[in-house]
Amino acid sequence: MGLPRNIRLRKEYIYIKSLEGEERQLYDKMRKIREALQEGKPIPTELRNVEAKLRQEIDLEDQNTSAPRSQIDDEYAKATEKEPKILLTTSRDPSAPLSRFVKELNIVFPNATRVNRGSQVISEIIEAARSHDYSDVIFVTENRGKPDGLIVSHLPFGPTAYFELLNVVTRHEIGSKKAMGKVSEQYPHVIFDNFTGQMGKRVASMLKHMFPVPKLDARRIVTFHNKSDYISFRNHVYDKGEGGGLKSIELKEVGPRFELRLYQVKLGTMDQEEAEVEWALRPYMNSAKRRRFIGQ
Repeated sequence: MGLPRNIRLRKEYIYIKSLEGEERQLYDKMRKIREALQEGKPIPTELRNVEAKLRQEIDLEDQNTSAPRSQIDDEYAKATEKEPKILLTTSRDPSAPLSRFVKELNIVFPNATRVNRGSQVISEIIEAARSHDYSDVIFVTENRGKPDGLIVSHLPFGPTAYFELLNVVTRHEIGSKKAMGKVSEQYPHVIFDNFTGQMGKRVASMLKHMFPVPKLDARRIVTFHNKSDYISFRNHVYDKGEGGGLKSIELKEVGPRFELRLYQVKLGTMDQEEAEVEWALRPYMNSAKRRRFIGQ
């Protein structure tokens, strides 16, 4: 994809989003007026100056009016047409623990290619990945030799999810080779547990589309379990023992394991500083202990 064409497509994307925002505002105004009329309540004060105009556009008999389709719905609209292709890289001069962890992530995500960043800047990596038809770029960062961040940027135009990376345990740290399962490169069955909130469904969609569709008899399972907005990742394989029943199934962890905490979602790729922030974790949110954004 040439640079001029890419710039044009990006401008079209931003223009569509601006129209989408206007359509959303119009829909919300019409919804409030429709609900007020149906329930016999006064028209909201802020809408009284546009009530006459909007009432002409409202069909009171259509009780099944749906919300306008969002550009967010279209970001992964073609994801099922081809398998995901992931570029996996790190911050510059990665330490040994970070390099080891990224090597294991390379097996976690099928069709992933690990690339040494070298002296490349982020914009160069994104453009190279886009031109080679990658579907996603994953950046893994570190602090003092400890992996501490994971950024998932969907191509060609976003979104980008920023995660804090916690409690990383690599394969060799989990247990003995005898107790662990053999590393499998099968396409895994992916399980999402407790992603019930609006942002939870959003995050699950981002993560889900990084895995291709597995075969029915695949014996590898990847799990994302959310508890209090901390997402635990586990990678297992299973074997069927004698008898073949459910009780005979033996589950073995193959690693790595880690936790993710979402702190920002942007509607562009990682190199676009001007991209709109869809959601961000703010300091005041920490005081609302009962308020969850991903799930319960």
